Amino acid sequence: MNANLLGRYVWLVDILMRHKRLTFSEINHLWQESSLNYGDDLPLRTFHNHRKAIKDIFDIYINCDAKDGYRYFIDEPERLTGNNFRSWLISSYATLNQIKADSGLEGRIIYEDIPSGHTWLMPIADAMRRNRVLTITHRGFGRPEPTTFDIEPYCLKVVKRRWYVVARSPYYSQRNRDKGWQPEDVFLVYALDRISNLYENGETFKVNTDFDIDRYFEGCCGVITSAEPVESVVVRAYGGFADYLRTLPLHPSQRETGRDDKGVLFEYRVKPTYDFYQLILAQGNQMELISPKKMRMDMAAYVKTMADFYTNNKENK
Repeated sequence: MNANLLGRYVWLVDILMRHKRLTFSEINHLWQESSLNYGDDLPLRTFHNHRKAIKDIFDIYINCDAKDGYRYFIDEPERLTGNNFRSWLISSYATLNQIKADSGLEGRIIYEDIPSGHTWLMPIADAMRRNRVLTITHRGFGRPEPTTFDIEPYCLKVVKRRWYVVARSPYYSQRNRDKGWQPEDVFLVYALDRISNLYENGETFKVNTDFDIDRYFEGCCGVITSAEPVESVVVRAYGGFADYLRTLPLHPSQRETGRDDKGVLFEYRVKPTYDFYQLILAQGNQMELISPKKMRMDMAAYVKTMADFYTNNKENK
């Protein structure tokens, strides 16, 4: 697809998300001010073709309300805002369009680099689209040597500036099947920046339609999964940090439950994985894990170990 054409689609979705309802005349006026326009009007037929393409590509419906002066609007906009990928794609491309519109913004908008996405992201995404088995050479942290094996790529996930691929392992899945172990299908997570080589080996795979990525990461705060049940975890936010959490929740399950004489209480429905402990530790003295007791004790152990680094180190004596 022509990149400029995709930019047009994203531009149209973006202005309707921002302005809510617009007549075609108002849309055309905004189009004339757009960086994608080279002085031409937006033909009505082209506009309707864009509407159809947006429906086909993004599953976003642009409808017309004849009773409201024939104004166009996005039907069920919550379907867009509730979809992380589509929302990210629209906002990212819309920002790019704005930068193109004003060269003075170049160098004044700073993006966070994700090194692992440069080499393998597109080949993996393409293999996912066509259900192609990949042979990868991967070296996990703590492993002395890299190993080469096959994966069936299912999903991509970005966490803390690192891309990961969630893939079915043909080797471990066959092992479980031969031994009668459950579950038969084994899914593992691989960091893209630990891959040194990757290629399609000519084989295809059939996607397991029972696999649910949301269920796979249920209660998780990163890429570390666990067979432990989801627990209700209560933390206390001190000072003004509660306002930070209200505007940028640490986890989708976050819920403000009240306050005590020390601070504001928040509840999370998560699993006790190291990712979650890291998330709380990263907030320093602005948060305290209150319950459950076992997780509080685990957190105390992490904090004590950290304190020992600074108080018991011989170099500091």
